Amino acid sequence: MSSTNPNGKQALQKLFDDAHAEGTLSAAGLQALTVVDLGAQIQAGLGVRVEDVQSSEVVLVTVMPDDSGSIAGHVKTVCDGHNLVLDALMASKQKDGVLFHTRYLNGDVLNPYRPLEDVVRMHSGNFRPDKGTPLYDQAVVLLGTVLAKSQEFSGNGVPVRTVTLLITDGADMHSCNAKARDVKALVEDLRRAESHIVAGMGIHDGSTDFRRVFRDMGIEDRWILTPGQTAQEIRAAFQVFSQSAVRVSQGAASFSRTALGGFGR
Repeated sequence: MSSTNPNGKQALQKLFDDAHAEGTLSAAGLQALTVVDLGAQIQAGLGVRVEDVQSSEVVLVTVMPDDSGSIAGHVKTVCDGHNLVLDALMASKQKDGVLFHTRYLNGDVLNPYRPLEDVVRMHSGNFRPDKGTPLYDQAVVLLGTVLAKSQEFSGNGVPVRTVTLLITDGADMHSCNAKARDVKALVEDLRRAESHIVAGMGIHDGSTDFRRVFRDMGIEDRWILTPGQTAQEIRAAFQVFSQSAVRVSQGAASFSRTALGGFGR
């Protein structure tokens, strides 16, 4: 069942207002989410209703694969990487408490938050990289979705942890509304709550300094992956992320150790 309803916009605004009132969402973070009407885009990712999830605690795993035209040569590798993360989580003992969300860099939602067994795997039929790179705009939408969904659960007394991966093979080129500082405000809010991890994967394009790109977006060095262009390097980076996602699913203590250690743990 979807969270979207006729009153979805008001409900979403209340989630953000509550997060602001509780100190989870800063004034800058709230401003980033209300500069433009992101309601419909965020609602498209919310997916399963809180009352339909039986777990005593929940982990939200969120992946944003790049579907810009420049990554067209890596279709199979990116699909394999996404599915590798899914398979690793499916093999974990805590899989029943994990919800997975896949939103492409240009905004198309493949998987709104849903249980692992219902997740649609990526393949060449549903992944067509032929668009632009609105990295900042869509990072704001994605992180707004993470924040809204986690707020839904915490507001219902369900402990929630999140781990999010933004993937790109180039710097922002096509954002119309958001700047790097808007993304940074949200990333810093999430990090301050101490139950969220936001990571970035920059696939080498020959020129972009991805560490600088992601640092400008508020992502810490220890959560930045910069694989080369070979399939082996890209798959290895997905493997590293999948290991962190599994550790996040293993409980609060494991989350704390993982958050402190970054991809090195």
